[in-house]
Amino acid sequence: MLPYKYLFVSIILIFYARKSFGQYDAPLYTSYTTVAARIKLHERLITYSINQNLSLPLTDSTEENWEDAFGAIELLSYKSPFSSGKIHKAFEEVDQRSPTFQKALLELAYTSYPHEFVPQIKALLNTTPDPKIFAMCAEYLLQQKTEQCANTIKQQIDTRFADQGIIDPLLYMLQVHMAEQNKTGNFLPKRSFEELLNNEFLPGQTVMYSIQRKNRDYPGLVIVRQKSGSYVRDSSGNIFNVPQLARSITNLPFYLTNGNTPQGIFVMHGFDVSMSSFIGPTANIQLSMPVECSMQKFFGDSTISDTVWNIEYYKKLIPTELKNYLPLYYSYYAGLAGRTEIIAHGTTIDPNFYINKLYFPLTPSQGCLCTKEIWNGKRLESDQQKLVNALLKAGGANGYCVVIELDDRPSPVTLNDVLPYLPKGNGL
Repeated sequence: MLPYKYLFVSIILIFYARKSFGQYDAPLYTSYTTVAARIKLHERLITYSINQNLSLPLTDSTEENWEDAFGAIELLSYKSPFSSGKIHKAFEEVDQRSPTFQKALLELAYTSYPHEFVPQIKALLNTTPDPKIFAMCAEYLLQQKTEQCANTIKQQIDTRFADQGIIDPLLYMLQVHMAEQNKTGNFLPKRSFEELLNNEFLPGQTVMYSIQRKNRDYPGLVIVRQKSGSYVRDSSGNIFNVPQLARSITNLPFYLTNGNTPQGIFVMHGFDVSMSSFIGPTANIQLSMPVECSMQKFFGDSTISDTVWNIEYYKKLIPTELKNYLPLYYSYYAGLAGRTEIIAHGTTIDPNFYINKLYFPLTPSQGCLCTKEIWNGKRLESDQQKLVNALLKAGGANGYCVVIELDDRPSPVTLNDVLPYLPKGNGL
């Protein structure tokens, strides 16, 4: 999802025709990534987006100003006595505020104040009729890792939502996520993982694989399989790979808006250029989830006459042995729950915002797949450009993207982690 609509500014691009992505190795310049510009941006975000907006009385007409402040606080990982006091103020009257405001406030609380608002959020959980707000309250309470919180959530689902708890994708995925938290080692065995990476899965398609750890603080790895079934290699003859972060700023679960990138299958349908000053001018890879786009587009089949998505269509893409592996369906349920605009992009966000994070110098997004780029006016380093070039070598960004978690080891994914699962026919 495109980061922070309220912070969009114009970007300066050297002219590129939209279809000439083979030219993207040319130098790029962005005036807003110089050291001086980033210092000014940081100051403006604190002075205006945060302090000025939060200085306004909280009313129906100023909710959007406060929401903008919440987003800037998330982006900067910012805290001050003033801003924290205002967030406490917002929770004092959260039940009187609009659903949009409640969602923004809950997102901020989950991201930056994971333990401070348990009583307020428990009270909202007990009264809200909105499944998304209920799920966000529940996920906040689950961070407390207490049996009491889990039991409260289960009881509320049973008594207040009844059959809707299974029918509604948000409530269903909430229950799936709750069950997963009590499991360990719920990953594909080696043989099944190999099946996902061989050329009998999505045959004849270009496939971009984003292989991740369960803990998304650790960067994953992206590789590209060509239509022939062989993997794209770099100039040294090694399997092409670059780190790729599938963590959102919020670290919310995948099924919630602005949460982490869901596992599963996405359709990949070309390149584009973002006008967001936090994504920048390097070409991005356009992706869509099931339900987000039509079945004709997702399956590349204009003869499909059904206009209403059915999970049975999606299930046809999954190998027989893996049809009961629920994480491969997460992109379907995320789309069903209303998530949109998850793409694979670079970044012009200042990595120093996250210098103490495990994923530094990569930067989180709002749930997209994000690669490392280093800018100082000029684009100095770009893993995103390397990924674009790899896809061009494979014939273009048309095919599928598969996001899958390898295991829960506390370290970044490396090529050595992936090599044992690749088909031997790739010269390994």
